[in-house]
Amino acid sequence: MKKKLWSLLTVILVALVTVSLSACGSKSKKANLRGGNLSGEISISGAFALYPLVVKWADDFRKLHPDVKIDISAGGAGKGITDALSNAVDLGMVSRELDPSEISHGAVGFTVAKDAVVPTINVKNPVLKDLLTKGATRQVFAGIWITGKLKTWGQVAKDANSTPIAVYTRSDACGAAGTWAKYLGKKQEDLKGVGVFGDPGVAQAVQKNKNGIGLNNLSYAYDGKSGKLNPGLSILPIDINGNGKIDPDERFYDTKSKLVKAIADGKYPSPPARDLYLVSKDVPTNPVVIAFLKYVLTEGQKENLSQGYIGISQKKLEASLKKLK
Repeated sequence: MKKKLWSLLTVILVALVTVSLSACGSKSKKANLRGGNLSGEISISGAFALYPLVVKWADDFRKLHPDVKIDISAGGAGKGITDALSNAVDLGMVSRELDPSEISHGAVGFTVAKDAVVPTINVKNPVLKDLLTKGATRQVFAGIWITGKLKTWGQVAKDANSTPIAVYTRSDACGAAGTWAKYLGKKQEDLKGVGVFGDPGVAQAVQKNKNGIGLNNLSYAYDGKSGKLNPGLSILPIDINGNGKIDPDERFYDTKSKLVKAIADGKYPSPPARDLYLVSKDVPTNPVVIAFLKYVLTEGQKENLSQGYIGISQKKLEASLKKLK
């Protein structure tokens, strides 16, 4: 009887030790993921729109994993998708929907954030007061960028002002111009105006020309710290309902936080509001890249709002995470 009891106790003891070791192993594995044991390199290029947020994510990820090196460069969404598909980088930053041809060549998109493109004008615009009161409809914007029929600021403000409009667009293949063109029912190559490279370039061109109008992502229209419009810039409000004036529920451009809320609430049209993507050639197999994407799609999402972006729905996040499994 004693022998049988001793055998039973031995079995129980072994079982308890096994459970204990298994629990320790599980805890250790979790600690390793956040404890800096990951090492390697990640290369990322592409959209100016996503660049500030990806820099923030990378900084936070490196705090968890100091042995991971992340190289990030902005050059437009076109460069991001080209670099990703040619395996020049691990991830491309893309600020537009993927084309079917890109998907057929292996592009895999992970939806990570949302923002918008806005029409920027100079604060010394000759009819600024009327523009801020009346705004402009999609048809007016098409008259400026697509047909070119609207050539003076008086035609936009519906007065006699004969000051010519200085129209700017992007010279590089980019999501901002593509998204703005899509809002107008066209493609980037259909946009008229002086081509300027990069988001910062367009903002600077409008800042220097009181008659200028351009298109910018939120991060380049507004100051990242204060949330106010960058010096020299204003936004030409969109008259969404076409009634010839900017109603109270269409007035949300004073600060970045107001516009971000309007985008999140669906008050600002989409496009020019749009999803932002990190794109890879095929599903990533590099453990470091996978870990970074999982971080972005989970913990990293808390940075979206603080950095002036809009979070992605849980459904879209789960769909992106599922691609990594």
